[in-house]
Amino acid sequence: MTDLSKKHIVLGLSGGIACYKAAELCRALVKQGATVQVVMTEAAAQFITPVTMQALSNRPVYVSQWDGREPNNMAHINLSREADAILVAPASADFMAKLLHGRADDLLSLMCLARPLDKVPLLLAPAMNREMWAHPATQRNMAQLQADGAQVLGVGQGEQACGETGDGRMLEPAELLQELVALFQPKLLKGKQILISAGPTYEALDPVRGITNLSSGKMGFALASAAHEAGAQVTLVAGPVALATPHGVRRIDVRSALDMHAAVMAQAAQADVFIATAAVADWRPAQVAVEKIKKDGNGSMPAIQWQENPDILAELAASPRAQSGALFCVGFAAESHDLQAHAQAKRLRKGVPLMVGNIGPATFGADDNALLLMDAQGSTEWPRATKLALARQLVAEVARRLK
Repeated sequence: MTDLSKKHIVLGLSGGIACYKAAELCRALVKQGATVQVVMTEAAAQFITPVTMQALSNRPVYVSQWDGREPNNMAHINLSREADAILVAPASADFMAKLLHGRADDLLSLMCLARPLDKVPLLLAPAMNREMWAHPATQRNMAQLQADGAQVLGVGQGEQACGETGDGRMLEPAELLQELVALFQPKLLKGKQILISAGPTYEALDPVRGITNLSSGKMGFALASAAHEAGAQVTLVAGPVALATPHGVRRIDVRSALDMHAAVMAQAAQADVFIATAAVADWRPAQVAVEKIKKDGNGSMPAIQWQENPDILAELAASPRAQSGALFCVGFAAESHDLQAHAQAKRLRKGVPLMVGNIGPATFGADDNALLLMDAQGSTEWPRATKLALARQLVAEVARRLK
């Protein structure tokens, strides 16, 4: 089963150059198991053809409200009743203004107006020039549309087709896909602030060398994505990794264990949950060489004095907020052998209510994992699955314990 299996999505296109992104989005939705019905305005058909969207969706495209293919000639009613969600991407400034006032002079606006409000969510992906985006009228319209029940997604920043640079670009297809997948996930952590650490740390030896580990950060990033899907506000403190930030997640990049300690402690006061997935270095060089350390030809490595890094998880678990129950701490233990014994000992040593163990060499860099959950009552094995699937399970488990 894929994330959108058995979901029927109406993909609406209003006029704008960002229509070219709708082709990739349509394909991504189909790959995730959704059936996609494309509805276009006449203006959208100036930017991308209905033939293209029909080929990608494998369904006839609707453009006119007078389409005779519907026996009752009420495409706006039929299409909206069949949908699990309506996503308008791109949503132009003109189209959003039209929706705000309840105008319905084409099929797409008719359909949005006629949808059952309590059954068919409406998502809008704005796309426009930066000045149009910043205009007070546009901002007022978006605020009112949200008050009326539509979900207005954010915009990207960068170069625009007009040659200017700024806010207003439509989100990328992968980001819109994440938002649509999140729509159907239960909002188990709505209103909660989740703080997650992820990836390795890098401890410099000299200006060009250092020590690190094989953690890819994928499990932590999957947890950030799953927590966002569950309705939480997520802050992700990430070591040096080559991973894209999950849409909707606030990311803070760090390098060393001391950097990570400072960033986590600065955010912890606002957090309801801290999940420590990062593989933080236990030790760092006491002194970092100012210049590259050279070989001296005698075959021996220069002596290095080591200093223990602060224990971020143990420090937070011992804090007054954690002790009072205001902050729920979850630890991760990446072991090479004797997982249960080592992870349980780590849980007791750090004083956390829940420790999640895995075999590091079997999961570093991989897209799947197998987890062992340990608390004061014992342990539970979760069989190998994708890291996102396990992250969703863990988010549900944390939500259960918070209650």
